[in-house]
Amino acid sequence: MKRNAKKKMLLLSLLAAAVGIGGCAGGKTVETADIAGNEIVHTAESTLQTEEKLSQDMLQTAEEKTVEKQTEEKTENSTEKESAGEEAEARETEAKETEARETATRETSAKETEEQLSENETSGKQSVQSGETAGKSEAISWNSDWKYAQNSVIHTGSAVLYYTASSHPRGKTICINAGHGTSGGSGAYTLCHPDGSPKVTGGSTGKGQTKATAVSEGTTMEDGTPEAAVTLKLALIIKERLLEEGWNVLMIREDSDVQLDNIARTVMANQYADCHIALHYDSTESDKGIFYIGVPGADAYRSMEPVASHWQDHERLGKALIAGMKQQGLKIFGDGSMDIDLTQTSYSTIPSVDLEVGDRASDYSEETLEKLADGITAGLEEF
Repeated sequence: MKRNAKKKMLLLSLLAAAVGIGGCAGGKTVETADIAGNEIVHTAESTLQTEEKLSQDMLQTAEEKTVEKQTEEKTENSTEKESAGEEAEARETEAKETEARETATRETSAKETEEQLSENETSGKQSVQSGETAGKSEAISWNSDWKYAQNSVIHTGSAVLYYTASSHPRGKTICINAGHGTSGGSGAYTLCHPDGSPKVTGGSTGKGQTKATAVSEGTTMEDGTPEAAVTLKLALIIKERLLEEGWNVLMIREDSDVQLDNIARTVMANQYADCHIALHYDSTESDKGIFYIGVPGADAYRSMEPVASHWQDHERLGKALIAGMKQQGLKIFGDGSMDIDLTQTSYSTIPSVDLEVGDRASDYSEETLEKLADGITAGLEEF
């Protein structure tokens, strides 16, 4: 509408000029004035058309620039979006890879933990692997929640678990129990069997009894040395030998006295060891030789738990130890065993024997004790 108004104003101006020209011409004819006016009008129209075309061209150019700018913005936005998408995809990929690695690590750790728990459950131990504590030791205190713990009456003492520093650890723990050596033990009494049933054989406590001394004082050697002192000396030698050979060792006693009765010693061994060897000397005076206390064949005894589930392991360990002693050329009594109903084997849930390494008349010199230690080590190898 503005362009039309401008056109009208221009035409009127030109017409006015034409009229003025006609008036000034004086003597010219009206025809000449009309021609001049027509030319002016034509010129005006042509000028207006040119302006209109220029305006349209400018408008079109502006529109094209606007479209071009919008296209550029779209391209930039698209590029930015593509770049952002690529970065997001890269981050997502990295996150997935990280999560995969962490998952794999957790699964590996979980598998290792499961295998470790399975191994400990199978062996009945509560201790950690020797590799984690090589060359170290830890005190083992009483836990009233352990199986059969309620039948113990003396358990204020503690045992010591030693971990081998060998470069080739076996991952097994041997309980070495130096017999006797509990002050006040002979004045206390415990159930012979977990179920309270009577003994099926005699021994330090008579057949048919339901209670036995918690820990007897033991015998004395012919020279007057207490049995407890000799078994301790032997136990300390065995400890060092086994540690050197890659075994972990649970030492029940390392002094003249430990406040742990026979049930407490056995229950501790059940929890922390793979087998239990108690060291004793027989009360005879004939230097009769070495033997282990076997499991009586009475049905009532062998059908009683935990004996029923473990007596064959006890026998196998005893035979292996006797075989080891024979390798060292040591004297063996009879076939190497004597069946007696003992508190130790009545409560054991791991391979367990009372090993009588001689009697009151036997030699217990350093050389002999070293041979005994070698025999036990060889027997464990065979076992």
